[in-house]
Amino acid sequence: MPKKTFPALFHLYRQGFIQSQDVHIFGYARTAISDHDLRSRIRGYLTPCKGFEETHEEDVAQFLRLIKYVSGAYDKEEGFRLLDKAISEYELSKNSTEGSSRRLFYLALPPSVYPPVCKMIRSYCMNKSDLGGWTRIVVEKPFGRDLASAEELSAQIGELFDEPQIYRIDHYLGKELVQNLMVLRFANRFFLPLWNRDNISNIQIVFREDFGTDGRGGYFDQYGIIRDIIQNHLLQVLCLVAMEKPVSLKPEHVRDEKVKVLQSVLPIEDNEVVLGQYEGYTDDPTVPDNSNTPTFATMVLRIHNERWEGVPFIMKAGKALNSRKAEIRVQFKDVPGDIYKCQKQGRNEFVIRLQPSEAMYMKLTVKQPGLEMTTAQSELDLSYGQRYQETIIPEAYERLILDTIRGDQQHFVRRDELKAAWEIFTPLLHRIDRGEMKPLPYKPGSRGPEEADKLAQKAGYVQTHGYIWIPPTL
Repeated sequence: MPKKTFPALFHLYRQGFIQSQDVHIFGYARTAISDHDLRSRIRGYLTPCKGFEETHEEDVAQFLRLIKYVSGAYDKEEGFRLLDKAISEYELSKNSTEGSSRRLFYLALPPSVYPPVCKMIRSYCMNKSDLGGWTRIVVEKPFGRDLASAEELSAQIGELFDEPQIYRIDHYLGKELVQNLMVLRFANRFFLPLWNRDNISNIQIVFREDFGTDGRGGYFDQYGIIRDIIQNHLLQVLCLVAMEKPVSLKPEHVRDEKVKVLQSVLPIEDNEVVLGQYEGYTDDPTVPDNSNTPTFATMVLRIHNERWEGVPFIMKAGKALNSRKAEIRVQFKDVPGDIYKCQKQGRNEFVIRLQPSEAMYMKLTVKQPGLEMTTAQSELDLSYGQRYQETIIPEAYERLILDTIRGDQQHFVRRDELKAAWEIFTPLLHRIDRGEMKPLPYKPGSRGPEEADKLAQKAGYVQTHGYIWIPPTL
């Protein structure tokens, strides 16, 4: 993931979170290239940081000097010995003191090579015992294809590293508005009594893209929209929306509550799932003509506990749709005794726009200005682009890489959390893989299959007509 990781490291460097005297960056892969070649490739990904445009080129030059490259196989001793030698030489050149051998390995690799790479790191590249310090491993999704493969992968890595050393990264947990969810829920008095089945009718968690697989058809077809987006990104969001207040903000206390939510999710019913595949998907030469892989899915998850019994969580994700956005939409129940006869205009909704145009707004009913007593839908709006114009909002990878350096695992997926997530989705995924459930065709640029809107309506979602939220202009 050089397009994400190196810009994140550069921005952390430019803002002073990592120092040139403390950090050195080593690239390792099979391709035989020079330090200069790697630096040239990375340079094109490094865009100016907000507020530091004038010194950009100087900053880039200084940052690139921190990068070295070692070539080697993923399963051979020789290459990892060379990597260890290069790291050790750097540590000695800095007159490293006790506790200063801190080694962070970011595995931007296919999951199939995680076990051999981890074995090589464990055998040849651990931090030097005479310097103390730590070794940490960052692995990216997908963490397996189902419960069995995820557990096998976890067991193989777990034999080599302790759980506190393993950081399973899901970049959605680094997004600014996702990080705000716990603050909103647990630091605001007026949300506390409302956030339950007595007041909330349904909750939608939505991910929409207005483009297709764009050259990634072969990769995407191995996983599909559920494995790629819903089972990880959207499920992580659901945990933060639905969890109980943790005892403290210690990472393990937070992750304990997330696991409890996942363990309370009921099995997914086939009649509460709509799958879709956009027309033209199989035209990609890397996709099989008879592919059953969904590029769209809407499903209802139900949480069997005191707070959420009876509240449907409607999960939506799709490619080649009519818009690009990710948001959480909390829809409240109708007002009892509606004296203004305005229910048909729409319900109160609390909307958290994760991307783009980060915002949160409360959709509510107000009096239409004028002499007549008529009502209309409007909003109380906090749009980040307007409210925080001078604030640098970090990219998700910046925040998460900094957390790994600091040793904070709150925003990373724990092994039992990963297992609980796969337990929810594996039966459904196996039915799809066996061809027992078929995706419905839909036109690119549409909302997806009409059946998906019908499912949401059946689950209790009431669509607002005649109201569109418009992001404020600066």
